Amino acid sequence: MAKSRRGHSKKHIGLPPGTLVYTGEKKVEKPSITVLDYDEAHCREITAKDAPDCRAFLAKDTVSWINVTGLHDTDLLQRFGDVFSLHPLLLEGIVNTGQRPKMEDYGDYLFNLLKMIYRNPDSAELVTEQVSMILGSKFLLSFQEVEGDVFGVIRERIRTAGGRIRKARADYLAYCLIDAIVDNYFLILEEVGDRTENLQEQVLDRGDPTTLPEIHALKREMIFLRKSTWPLRELVSAMEKSESPLIQRTTIPYLRDVYEHTIQVIDGVESTRDSLSGALDIYMTTVSNRMNEVMKVLTIIATIFIPLTFIAGVYGMNFQHMPELKWRCGYAAVWLLMLAVAFGMYVFFRRRKWL
Repeated sequence: MAKSRRGHSKKHIGLPPGTLVYTGEKKVEKPSITVLDYDEAHCREITAKDAPDCRAFLAKDTVSWINVTGLHDTDLLQRFGDVFSLHPLLLEGIVNTGQRPKMEDYGDYLFNLLKMIYRNPDSAELVTEQVSMILGSKFLLSFQEVEGDVFGVIRERIRTAGGRIRKARADYLAYCLIDAIVDNYFLILEEVGDRTENLQEQVLDRGDPTTLPEIHALKREMIFLRKSTWPLRELVSAMEKSESPLIQRTTIPYLRDVYEHTIQVIDGVESTRDSLSGALDIYMTTVSNRMNEVMKVLTIIATIFIPLTFIAGVYGMNFQHMPELKWRCGYAAVWLLMLAVAFGMYVFFRRRKWL
């Protein structure tokens, strides 16, 4: 990951501001453009071939959601910038996938940059994808890195005229997309919370060493969530307090609701991080206690055998003038002495509750 960031920075060294250089990995073979054009009575779903094909939607009195999948074709993005009169720094922000979530007001449109996080259904890995949204008066441009997202429910609501989305303007659509991203944070957080509780139970039961990598993996996922949710709170707050005419007063309460959900996600992330830290502490304590028990047993065994080794060492010396060596019962007497010493030390340890 560090190597990737260094590569990103090298690509921009010496280039003028606004230069389009894609900093991510090529995740789709060819970019695709899908358009959902709708109003209260009608809905059309179109696949466009190029950015100029979307120019016609600017003159319509409908809401057009234009979604672009694939960011590696910078020429295509530049054509979108020409069609929709987008600022060069905005286009640079779209292709620079290492940025933090933010909201910028360009007057005629608002630029939102978010992190969409979801679980890969094939590998079960946590996928972090940058999503850029450009909100205009009658359109919403969205740019994604890969196919697949959390907006399926929103698309279905538009197709079936579910809720008030077909009656509202583009700002309400932007709210719906942000709300879908935040709601998916709850799903990820709930899943991680369940796994954390299971890990805590495993650690308390047996302290299996295989739980340690899983704890660290969950902590990394919480870092991803934390980096995405904290700036997202600022983004939603900026939209809520924005005086831009692009955001209608009727949408403000919905943005306020998303802001409260973001706060809940942040609280959940912090709580889960504390639980994971507690599970890690419990694991380390369990391992330490287990090691202490092993060392205590070994120490007691060694302590018992120290005087026995001393006795055996004394009578193992080959001096001629050792009267005990000529005793008829000398061998048995030494054994009795050694057993008595060992038994006496065992009784002593038991009384002291060291065993």
